[in-house]
Amino acid sequence: METVGESVLSEKKESWGMRRRAPEQPEFTDAQRAAMDKYGCIYLGSKEQKYLYLTFDEGYENNQTAKILDTLKEKGVKAAFFITGDYFKAEGALVDRMVKEGHIVGNHTMNHPCMPDIKSEEKIEEEVLSLDRAFYEKYNKHMKFFRAPEGAYSEKTLAITKELGYTNVFWSFAYDDWYRDKQRGADYAYKKTMDNIHPGCVILLHAVSSDNAEALGKIIDSARDMGYTFLSLEEYIP
Repeated sequence: METVGESVLSEKKESWGMRRRAPEQPEFTDAQRAAMDKYGCIYLGSKEQKYLYLTFDEGYENNQTAKILDTLKEKGVKAAFFITGDYFKAEGALVDRMVKEGHIVGNHTMNHPCMPDIKSEEKIEEEVLSLDRAFYEKYNKHMKFFRAPEGAYSEKTLAITKELGYTNVFWSFAYDDWYRDKQRGADYAYKKTMDNIHPGCVILLHAVSSDNAEALGKIIDSARDMGYTFLSLEEYIP
């Protein structure tokens, strides 16, 4: 246990997951819901409205992000891209596009560590703030949204990142789409996504997947045909 401010907080590592109940909202544990609510996290929107929130994780580039950005521009959808420090340094032109085209650029840490494994509060803060400083220096604005690598968290990491001014963002749908050598085709990505979307769905896709890049336009069109509306995380309704 460690103290942040005047609170004694658990350092126990928690891994994000849920029980799928498509086409209904997935089921989370009472402990997960309590932590998310206590620290104001985004993970599952209102079940009363057919809203979808599209997010991408960007640990490295695999020549798919430009295609994704092209599709989002064509379809008029705003997404969130969670980038690492290495991505920010190496892919400046793509980050410029994200910012210019009105997408959220979120903080995925400088070095992509498992956050609960870092015991020092100062080191946790530096993983987040060092990337934010670089982003602010270039774009004159701070990052607002944080996604923990691997979805791993503790009460301590949630509290620290919230205290730094961030909203932690998890998800209510994801699949194993981060393997460059395990691509299964656009039809697979399309079916996997469409079979699991639900009201308030926070969708996590990895931008390294050619399957996702190729299927994205069809996913957006089909979701809209089903009555869904894509919103930015800035418009999130819990």
